[in-house]
Amino acid sequence: MLTTQQHPISPDLLFGVLFHDVQMQHIFQDSKTFADCIPNAPAEEILSRYEIEKYQAGFQLEEFVRTNFRIPSKISTDFVSDQTIPTAEHINRIWSKLTRSVEPNSSLLPVPYPYIVPGGRFRGLYYWDSYFTMLGLQVSGENDLIRGMVENFAYLIEAYGHIPNANRSYFLSRSQPPFFPLMLQLLAEIDGPGVMTRYLAHMQKEYTFWMDGYYRLDDVEPCFRRVALIPEDAPEAGAVLNRYWDDVAAPRPESYSEDVDLAHKASADYGTPPETMYRHIRAACESGWDFTSRWLSDGLTLATTQTTDIIPVDLNCLMYVFEKILSDTYRQAGQVEVADIYKKRADERGRVITRLFWDEEKGFFKDYNLKTHSLTPILSLAGLFPLYVGLATPEQASRVHDLVVNDFLQAGGVVTALHTTGQQWDSPNGWAPLQWVTYKGLKDYGFDNTASVIRARWLALNDKVFFNTGKMMEKYNVMDNNTEAGGGEYPNQDGFGWTNGIYLRLLAE
Repeated sequence: MLTTQQHPISPDLLFGVLFHDVQMQHIFQDSKTFADCIPNAPAEEILSRYEIEKYQAGFQLEEFVRTNFRIPSKISTDFVSDQTIPTAEHINRIWSKLTRSVEPNSSLLPVPYPYIVPGGRFRGLYYWDSYFTMLGLQVSGENDLIRGMVENFAYLIEAYGHIPNANRSYFLSRSQPPFFPLMLQLLAEIDGPGVMTRYLAHMQKEYTFWMDGYYRLDDVEPCFRRVALIPEDAPEAGAVLNRYWDDVAAPRPESYSEDVDLAHKASADYGTPPETMYRHIRAACESGWDFTSRWLSDGLTLATTQTTDIIPVDLNCLMYVFEKILSDTYRQAGQVEVADIYKKRADERGRVITRLFWDEEKGFFKDYNLKTHSLTPILSLAGLFPLYVGLATPEQASRVHDLVVNDFLQAGGVVTALHTTGQQWDSPNGWAPLQWVTYKGLKDYGFDNTASVIRARWLALNDKVFFNTGKMMEKYNVMDNNTEAGGGEYPNQDGFGWTNGIYLRLLAE
């Protein structure tokens, strides 16, 4: 029987001053490395040694770390690709190289079954990545892996009350876009409708996490954790919608020095208190879009990040789906009254989404800013989610389609956002999950030709990079097929879970 520590301690808290010193002295090029290190002894023993040894002549911090911790390696570094085989065959070969189980005594949270990791520096079970990975695992016939990953997420819900960003102790204060109900629907395609009722209690617990505090919102306290009340002067005043959040206002352990430096800059240049900046940055990580012009008040500068002030269109579309699936599953379970409650919630949220987030002038869906009481100016593929979940009217879908063709469609697929900021979730980069969301959203509304063009261009770009490098990448430059994607806090990663998944799924379409 797998046992779980109910309140595991994040490594920044566990190792205190040692953690701070290692990160601020840049012992590792990537801050995530030390957050993922595996201690060779109990924390109190290592800290005692540190307090004694650091004052001794000739003390070397890096040597101390390497003596007292095991340094994690990147995923798949020992795998040599055969660039002469089709990309799909390569992906089917590499699934086993991306399959992992929990390492004991690390910051990894235990889960009962093996799972697919994204690859590179990402060595855990990541929440929203996994849904798009599963789409490809289904094509590959890797049904046991899908079952195990769903069971792992259910286990995390049982243990911690929600699905964290990934199964790391330092991720427990936040989640990621809520795709768990869609994972269950995917598994139900394989194992039958009983899957939905089997995991109904887990769905309900996850939904409760996202909606915590909705009942206490009023004009005095219009926001609490992940819920927010739409202000009086908005088109849908009084509606309760969701935002991204993080329960901790401190530097991220996996990006510690970067966050400290950013908080100092935001304080000096914009008067933003450090704890406010930490919260905004962490909330951006919960969104999965870390980082993007969507969250920047000036649309350009990371120090202006304001994530918790934004009501995101994509998150609320996923919550609409969550409520619909809960309604259907309660009805399947014979609990008609509860099913009706969730149907009413879904219908109300859907109505609000098509009105609040719609920019009639641009003909596109945008995020809503709680501070300015207006839509943000940013055009991004988050605006395709109302099509992806079937909420857009035919007229809205037609205008969205036209803007996609005119502005987002590029040589290698669709670009994430029209702003160029140097952040990885902006131009010129394209990401696999958003290719799928755009493809499926447009196809469901009858724009088959455009969907086919997106599919063909994305697959061709993936093929080209694989044949040239032997790698499937985390993201791609869709505007210049001869240039690598860039931006963000770390180099482009290879592996790569959701890219593999969406490649296989699109290939099968």
